[in-house]
Amino acid sequence: MRIGIVCPYSLSLPGGVQGQVLGLADALRARGHDVRVLGPCDGPPPDAGVTPLGDSLPTAANGSVAPIAPDPSAQLRTIRALRDERFEIVNLHEPLAPGVTQTALLFKSQPLVGTFHAAGESAGYRWLNPIVRWLAAKLDLRCAVSADARDMAMAAVGGTYEVLFNGVDLQAYDRGAPPAPSPRTILFLGRHEPRKGLAVLLGAMGELPADVRLWVAGDGPETEELRRRVAGDPRIEWLGRLTEAEKVERLRAASVLCAPSLRGESFGVVLLEAMAAGAAVVATSLPGYANVARADRDALLVTPGEVGELAAALRRVLLDRELAARLVASGAERAAGFSMAQLAARYEGLYEQVLRRR
Repeated sequence: MRIGIVCPYSLSLPGGVQGQVLGLADALRARGHDVRVLGPCDGPPPDAGVTPLGDSLPTAANGSVAPIAPDPSAQLRTIRALRDERFEIVNLHEPLAPGVTQTALLFKSQPLVGTFHAAGESAGYRWLNPIVRWLAAKLDLRCAVSADARDMAMAAVGGTYEVLFNGVDLQAYDRGAPPAPSPRTILFLGRHEPRKGLAVLLGAMGELPADVRLWVAGDGPETEELRRRVAGDPRIEWLGRLTEAEKVERLRAASVLCAPSLRGESFGVVLLEAMAAGAAVVATSLPGYANVARADRDALLVTPGEVGELAAALRRVLLDRELAARLVASGAERAAGFSMAQLAARYEGLYEQVLRRR
């Protein structure tokens, strides 16, 4: 099949949706399909299989900042690319996000599959409901990455949905013997914004032993304030944005991946990445995380926003080697069930189903 995958968010910036789009495209190519990814790019495209649609504009959305491309030039490039590439089928990720995916819906010329990622609430869905319902009706098939994402989409625009998991590229973490782990090291991966809970993790560090280290990856609107708050703590290392290869190496070297998010997580792909890398996981008990990590089997899950509870869970994993080893072993088995290769096979079957119907 000749498949187009459209992402509304800048493909040259890190993000959960972007990672899923690029990983799915690679996995579908491995199955023999001709796949092209379309999306905004701030700088050079991340690989040769990407058609850039223009620069992005940071836009507040769902308690975060979405790098979308709502400008007219990006929409014209989208229309032209969809016309010229002559795809048999097009998969729109976050199809109702402002910008290029909405344009692909509005000027529909091929069968369209929509994949919904967001969970929680959306002001755009609420205020523009008649419009987004009309646009959603143009989809030939609707998918959601979790039950929470499905429920949000159903409440906003109705319809029925295939629930598909997000995937993780297991091969990226299979690089022989892991590096010698850094003793008692916690890794945080994510944007530095309130909903990700980094401030809670930094508070928990004050209750952990002096030999525990914290690696903080990423950046965001809270970075400078949080750095000032813990400026006197030499145990905390601020890594900034990581490349994909650097992320993999940090995950493989860390003792624990901590995901202290407070809300707005539809699926915990970062938890799966940590499990695949051989790190223990401590996360909050958000439904999106609990769907991925089974409490006390694959991870320790704590109440969002509770500094003392988070510190106690981290202390348990860091000090109890038997517990950590059990979590890591169960996590590796769990991650194997969420491989990107399996996800690509599911999408392939759905694409074929849509084409047979038409």
